[in-house]
Amino acid sequence: MIESYAFGRMDVDGRTYTSDLIIFPDRINDSWWRKSGHNLCLEDIEDILKEKPEVLVVGTGFYGIVSVEEEVKSHAQSQGIELVIEKTKKAVQSFNEFASKKKTIGAFHLTC
Repeated sequence: MIESYAFGRMDVDGRTYTSDLIIFPDRINDSWWRKSGHNLCLEDIEDILKEKPEVLVVGTGFYGIVSVEEEVKSHAQSQGIELVIEKTKKAVQSFNEFASKKKTIGAFHLTC
């Protein structure tokens, strides 16, 4: 459960994170970085895809700067993964809603 989010900071299960992160059902990867900075490609989410989530929530940053490649969108669709792409503040709300009902993974850019 994500308790709060502000530019550059996210509180999850009582712990504060200040770098981009992936929240899996059983762990958090707090050293996540994309191959191309503000662009999300298929290679960036290989670990996520191995987990076979029902829902993948992508937080594109406070201002929504991160773009998601079409290849990511089409691959998620072909695997039956519901892909939610939103600015991180809204993505946090979506993640919390989905995570209580379905196998959900969240990938969040915390700054811009």
